[in-house]
Amino acid sequence: MRGAGGRRAEADAHVGARGGGEGDAHGVSHPRRRAIRSDHAPHGRAARLPIAVGRGAIRRPRLCHHRVMTGGWFGLRRDVLRHDSDGDADRVTFIELFFDLVFVFALTQLSAYLYEHQDLLGALEGVIMVCALWWVWISTTWVTNWLDPEHLPVRSAVVALAFVAFVLSVSIAESFGDRAWAFAIAYVVLQLGRTAFLAWATWRHDRELAELVLRLLFWVGIGAVLWIAGALLPLPAQLPMWCAALVVDYVAASTGYRTPGLGRAPMERWDVTGTHIAERAALFVLIALGESFLVTGFAFVATETTPASVATMVSAFAAAAAMWWIYFDHGERMGSEAIARSKSPGRLARTAYTYVHLAVIAGIVLMSVADKEMLSHPDEPSLAASLAILGGPALFLTGTVLFRSVLERRWMPTQLAGIGALAAAGALAPFVPPVVLGVTATLVLVAVAAAESVVRLREGRRSGG
Repeated sequence: MRGAGGRRAEADAHVGARGGGEGDAHGVSHPRRRAIRSDHAPHGRAARLPIAVGRGAIRRPRLCHHRVMTGGWFGLRRDVLRHDSDGDADRVTFIELFFDLVFVFALTQLSAYLYEHQDLLGALEGVIMVCALWWVWISTTWVTNWLDPEHLPVRSAVVALAFVAFVLSVSIAESFGDRAWAFAIAYVVLQLGRTAFLAWATWRHDRELAELVLRLLFWVGIGAVLWIAGALLPLPAQLPMWCAALVVDYVAASTGYRTPGLGRAPMERWDVTGTHIAERAALFVLIALGESFLVTGFAFVATETTPASVATMVSAFAAAAAMWWIYFDHGERMGSEAIARSKSPGRLARTAYTYVHLAVIAGIVLMSVADKEMLSHPDEPSLAASLAILGGPALFLTGTVLFRSVLERRWMPTQLAGIGALAAAGALAPFVPPVVLGVTATLVLVAVAAAESVVRLREGRRSGG
């Protein structure tokens, strides 16, 4: 990792061609690498930053994970950090996919909870749970962006985190009831355990990253107190206490984990592999879409086959396909490329993935709740049903609009038009059955996907899917 001075030094550096390979700090030869030399490297040494050749994508040189810190009793002796010297340094591993499987169940539980609690209180509780689930998942993704899950200690940690996440998932149905303590303890163990492991794994090998993790550990500890306190308090106090805990998590990250005595962690120092984090986020979008198929499919087989139920099933599939098209054909590929070009990749990744993707996932989950509601009550309009039917697609499009805005610095007119069309369709809600409203929302999504394809072809941009 490097601060602003290190980046200026790199900007002034000259690139020299090398033949016959070059070794890194661990004595590994890299015959296909060039080196950037800086006359301002620390301790009088020339800094060598290998420029890796990724899997067809633009790759930034990693700015950390190569300086080994020895001595002392604390810290994992084995270096388990991801290194560009590894051929597949940015690939998603199977153990990460195993961790994701837990969240398929978690999202189905969340959808079921929202379906059973279609009131203002249920909506607030649902917001807390989706924010908590997303924070657990995206925080773990950042850790596996730094640590290599192919190493046994990291792999074992991910398996342990998956088990605790499973405990968290089975507690969702009663998270504001008899299992509030289980939900809170599981969340705290995930947050504290993962952060402590990251500090332990990096302390001997990347002290600068480890010191950043100490700041994170401070704020995770504050949030943990609020989670446990909320679980111990009666229900009226639990909601605001858990809300405050999430505010601590989200706001602390947005401000660079400013910590007494340590100050703020500059986002310029948060190294990130764009290809890895973009692929991880895309896989979670697929998980959410798959969860919507599960919810809709189980609801369909449990109801009588009627023209309305068949129309709802077809509409649900078409909506999921349109959401896939909008996200993967038009936006997913841009993430890794934008991060590779960015002068502050950590800041960009934090905004585009840690925050903006929450709206994308929440919109898909809400859409699955709407599909189940249309199958169960196809001819009974209600405010809650209308909000889910139109709000899910609108929230999804809001997330994709913001995502593209962060990456490309422009607002997508087709998606903005789609949000406007969904808002206008709200005027029909009191007068048409939910299934008609749902088909209308699906047509809007399909129109947005088609319009963006036309724009992409006219601009000569390649597909991202």
